[in-house]
Amino acid sequence: MFRPRTRRLAAAGSAAVIGLSLAACAGAGAVGGGDGEQIVVAIVSNPQMQDAISLQDEFRKEHPGIDVRFVSLPENEARAKITASVATGGGEFDVVMISNYETPMWAENGWIENLQPYADATEGYDPDDFVPSVREALSVDGDLYSVPFYGESSFLAYREDLFQQAGLTMPERPTWEDVRELAAELHDPAQDFAGICLRGLAGWGEVMAPMTTVMNTFGGQWFDEDWNARLDSPEVGDAVETYVDTVQRYGQPGAATSGFGDCLTRFAQGQAAMWYDATSMVSSIEDPASSTVAGRTGYVPAPVSETEAAGWLYSWSLAIPSTSEHKDAAWDFVSWMTDKDYIRLVGEELSWERVPPGSRLSTYEIPEYAEVSEAYADATLTAMGEATQDATMTAPVPYPGIQFVGIPEFQDLGTRVGQQMSAAIAGQKSVDDALEQSQRYAETVAETYREQQDAAPGGAPGDTPTGGKP
Repeated sequence: MFRPRTRRLAAAGSAAVIGLSLAACAGAGAVGGGDGEQIVVAIVSNPQMQDAISLQDEFRKEHPGIDVRFVSLPENEARAKITASVATGGGEFDVVMISNYETPMWAENGWIENLQPYADATEGYDPDDFVPSVREALSVDGDLYSVPFYGESSFLAYREDLFQQAGLTMPERPTWEDVRELAAELHDPAQDFAGICLRGLAGWGEVMAPMTTVMNTFGGQWFDEDWNARLDSPEVGDAVETYVDTVQRYGQPGAATSGFGDCLTRFAQGQAAMWYDATSMVSSIEDPASSTVAGRTGYVPAPVSETEAAGWLYSWSLAIPSTSEHKDAAWDFVSWMTDKDYIRLVGEELSWERVPPGSRLSTYEIPEYAEVSEAYADATLTAMGEATQDATMTAPVPYPGIQFVGIPEFQDLGTRVGQQMSAAIAGQKSVDDALEQSQRYAETVAETYREQQDAAPGGAPGDTPTGGKP
């Protein structure tokens, strides 16, 4: 049975960076030691998550009887390892970092715990403070099954200083045509300077995240309401051709192997004029300790074509697998890492620029954070508020999600299609050939859902089965 947390986070002292003992293949490190209860936490090795690892002395002060061992992996590897463990009941992990893609499906399958009773019983935790769109995306029947560490949409970052020097103006709501024209003006491969940085790394959570938003705004769909695969449509073709051609002409070298982390490094080190990606980028871009472009970057909504908006909605969140034998201790850690006090801890111990954005409304009311986030706070909240299917798509679809298709098969389907798109970006195959193969992959999935829809009593277009296993 869960126990409510009664002690609040102590006033931040001097937080030492923990020296992690990395396991050879898993990237695991133990924090603490002795005879305490040990929990294993699987997270993605993004900058904000590494900050959480570095602050574990503060967690130990609050919970001296809990030892935390981290398994920290790059995004694609983390997804595969966490999914395999949870889906098979492996029981290796007590806390897993997942997203609004996995949460509703895994909750329905009984793979993760209902966290609402824990959240309601924890003094001062305030689950109603979560950004509404994020809270809804992580809930099933009104109950939270994972809690957000940070939330994000997507927008376009650009170098205000370089635009001014070149006499260029960024539109308040740019189109992809605008972006291409601006990228062409500023692209300078002789100086290793890209007009724009875009993901090209294969993976449903890598290249397919931004690319799917481009497909949406051009009028494309993965599937129509009758579960017909639509990756061979003219709209999808135009969108993918635009994305591929843009990054090939005006993007970074080696774009086919560039993920979020690579683009972040390039933009933060002043090697790109623009970058379309997750709003969470601001935690690193605006940190003067690690970024050369802090204070010189502007932010505008995601580029569009045929729609009002084009941003995505995503949240890295923490869940507790039902197989965990240390659920109370796991919640102690989960609630610590997603609490209001953690936000303040990061700001006071690391820097306010590195605060995890987009999870709690109260974050934007902290005076210190409001000051450093003046350039991007409104842009972030606007992007998250506009991230709906109605605003970002031209026609209804039978699946939840914006930059992903909210069905279990999408992990495999999105990865396969991502490999095709990455190959097109690398120039290894044409866009037409990549989409032809992608359409065949999608048709296999579509056939299953059409059969389920036809077999369901009273089945109608738009009925979306969500059960099954990834």
